Amino acid sequence: MQDNRPMDTDVLRRNLDSVRHRIAEAAQRSGRSPDEVTLVVVTKRLPVEVVPPLVALGALDLGENYPQELWEKVNHLGNSSVRWHLIGHLQSNKAKKTVPMVRMIHAVDSLRLLQGLDALVADPENGPAVCLQVNTSNEPAKHGWSVDEILADADAIAGCRNLRVAGLMTMAALDTTSETARPSFILLRDVREKLKERTGLRLEQLSMGMSNDFETAIEEGATIVRVGSAIFEGVFS
Repeated sequence: MQDNRPMDTDVLRRNLDSVRHRIAEAAQRSGRSPDEVTLVVVTKRLPVEVVPPLVALGALDLGENYPQELWEKVNHLGNSSVRWHLIGHLQSNKAKKTVPMVRMIHAVDSLRLLQGLDALVADPENGPAVCLQVNTSNEPAKHGWSVDEILADADAIAGCRNLRVAGLMTMAALDTTSETARPSFILLRDVREKLKERTGLRLEQLSMGMSNDFETAIEEGATIVRVGSAIFEGVFS
């Protein structure tokens, strides 16, 4: 994706510093170290030219919503130090091309997709980690397991031996505030504990929290937050 708009790297740096500071404060409020929280900078719909300044600022975990944009950026940059995350919906027909490019797939939203990905990974040591998406807000239009469905699928999830199922992921409802999003984050944490008991998996990661609610998510145990607009506000004119 090409973009001719000028980019203000000073604004980018200030925004990134601000988000990192807010992450640290939220972690400390919940008695955790800021090092326990990974910031994934969401670069969807932004030009590939934004990546080198981010890397220079130490932001190496970058997230894309759409596989085609991910492919374009990876192919343009070649063998870079970026750790790519696919944070949006993945269709099965795009999985084979996507899997070798990413460190983590956050939105594995069905048993069918999970098992398909498991079949694609020949070497568990080199394959991506995955998070299972749970629809904690019960929105009909949103992808993901319901709470009851993911607990019912526990044995099948545990049977996927090639993928590393690292944890769970959710998105709060679009119309929530940071505080009204809290129940969704608490629910995901509770589901994680139940699924750990049923599967024996460690499920160390909770991918939850975006620009408008990441501090609340951290207070409720998020280990990964996905932040875009709070970092890129005012960067392009």
